[in-house]
Amino acid sequence: MGEKCRMGRKRGRDIDGWLILDKPLGPTSTDMVNKLRWGFDARKAGHGGTLDPLASGVLPIAFGKATRTIPYIMDATKRYRFTLTLGESRTTDDREGEVLALSDHRPTDDDLRACLPALTGDVLQVPPVFSALRVGGQRAYELARAGRPPDLPPRPARIDSIELVERPDADTAVFEVQSGKGVYMRSLARDIALACGTVGHISVLRRTKCGPFDLRHAMTIDQILLDKPAQTVDNADALPAPLLDAATALVDIPALAVTEAEGRILVWGQSLDPAALTYPMPVLLQEEGLLWRAMIGEHVIGLCHVRNGRLRAARMLENHEFFGEQDVDYTGTPHGADR
Repeated sequence: MGEKCRMGRKRGRDIDGWLILDKPLGPTSTDMVNKLRWGFDARKAGHGGTLDPLASGVLPIAFGKATRTIPYIMDATKRYRFTLTLGESRTTDDREGEVLALSDHRPTDDDLRACLPALTGDVLQVPPVFSALRVGGQRAYELARAGRPPDLPPRPARIDSIELVERPDADTAVFEVQSGKGVYMRSLARDIALACGTVGHISVLRRTKCGPFDLRHAMTIDQILLDKPAQTVDNADALPAPLLDAATALVDIPALAVTEAEGRILVWGQSLDPAALTYPMPVLLQEEGLLWRAMIGEHVIGLCHVRNGRLRAARMLENHEFFGEQDVDYTGTPHGADR
């Protein structure tokens, strides 16, 4: 009976591409992925960088092949705009938490700007205790909610720029930040306040850019799903919103032209001599580990890199079926391939 149920369970459709959601306040990033996966009847989906429930803005949602490019979005540069509320620290470092400490001191605009250079560049940042980091097999936020907040060590972080853009009143300051992977805006807001001799927390947080995706690409959940047609035989293949190509996430990675024969070699896990390619790589650019977008014409088949002097696949978007091959053992040896 159980086996029959498993065999009959609907697995969803194979659809590929990116959808850029303007995430609302309230739900988690995982909530949004699940809602859109259901709305698209998609077999596979994921997101490119968590936003807290009290954060809004650019949340890239990957479907199918696009999920293979999620790590490159996670590592990409991001931009945020946040409001720091001064004079009150909270357990969560945002307005959701309980008040921890109060301060009457209010820094001037010049005080705020003066502390920013020390918080910019390659820094060490202490994550919020209410975070998803694992401590002894448990999430930090689980320990904090149980009354046992963990002592989290500082972690390396890269903050490219911080700019004070608005000062609505003495109690609030608005900043725009560009940063790399793994930077906690809640921690940054906390640290700005502490550096100015006071306490504070984030009261508003919005992500405006994530890798190549920004608010120009973003749609609200209502725009995506509100007018979704009922599924019928006639429109079963229709999507409730258009998707961006899976390779859109890789546009910042330099392109490398390959022929169909060379692309087949890479897809099948073999390697090539960089100097023997039809469109040879310049010697100065054959740096070990440097990622390239392998392209046949205008189509990206995946990522490759040089390892031990050979060009090899790093992560492919296409498989052998792209070349019209099904369940075959490729044994061809175009020029420069492994023998």
